[in-house]
Amino acid sequence: MREVVSELGATPVSAGSPRVVVFGDVIDDIIVTPSGDIRPDTDTPARIVRTAGGSAANSAAWLAWAGCHVDFVGRVHVTDLERHRALLVEARVSPHLLGEPDLPTGAIVVIVSADGARTMLTQRGANAALSPRDIGPERLARAHHLHFTGYSIFRHARTADFPDLIRRAHDADVTVSVDPGSAGFIADFGRDRFLEAIGEADIVVPNLDEGRALTGRSDPPSIVESLVERFPLVALTLGRDGVVLGTNDGIRLSAPSKATRAVDTTGAGDAFCASFLSVVLHEPVRDRDVLERAVSRGLDTAARAVAVVGARPSPTA
Repeated sequence: MREVVSELGATPVSAGSPRVVVFGDVIDDIIVTPSGDIRPDTDTPARIVRTAGGSAANSAAWLAWAGCHVDFVGRVHVTDLERHRALLVEARVSPHLLGEPDLPTGAIVVIVSADGARTMLTQRGANAALSPRDIGPERLARAHHLHFTGYSIFRHARTADFPDLIRRAHDADVTVSVDPGSAGFIADFGRDRFLEAIGEADIVVPNLDEGRALTGRSDPPSIVESLVERFPLVALTLGRDGVVLGTNDGIRLSAPSKATRAVDTTGAGDAFCASFLSVVLHEPVRDRDVLERAVSRGLDTAARAVAVVGARPSPTA
């Protein structure tokens, strides 16, 4: 078995590393940390950091950091093509970006409160034009795995394109994972409609709020029990409380968070998901030992992610 975990950080990519296609949103993040309570109608001093983001693009960067070959498919405004291509290449991701002449690059303003809670103001922009049809058969033919997030589903006019994409992936012997992305958007979109769109996925990695939105249940074990009736492998992230995992063949496990210092939690779920998947994809058998290593690796990476501002790994990490 190839060693996946590196104590020093990024894992080198080898000829035998899995090839993952990531499809979805790429965003310009504007992270605002006020120095105190926001005062209406006047100035509030704040730390403001501009950085590249987007749940899918973040996951692509962390998957590459974790030792996978990664192809990323997304859309930005035509004037931002070269900038975002360069940022993805810097993260060791192969970019396949399409330019939109009329829609701006997606943007999110993240306001981080003193207790770490986040308020996110989102403009989907060019991401709204992205379609599963942007992934052709030649891309899937080279892949081992496909990953996308719920953000690609919520504003797409043809929901049936997503079950079709999953079927096309399975026909090419490609497994599929989904990060549901947003509890609020799931509620707006409709739970049953969303579950229908991702119903044949192999791996689902929701957070607690998303799990509650998808199942109507409140406690983590019950959420996992409900989701494994639909999906073979579920990893439910719980923020400071760690992870609960279940499989449809009866494996259940949990693990606490490893984070000791949280500066910015933006992208923590993407970091966990990517490193978790990297272990699962490197292993031919998904037994309990493999899943325990996958959860441990994911929690290590999430702890690294929350210790710095920004949602992607540092190129020098």
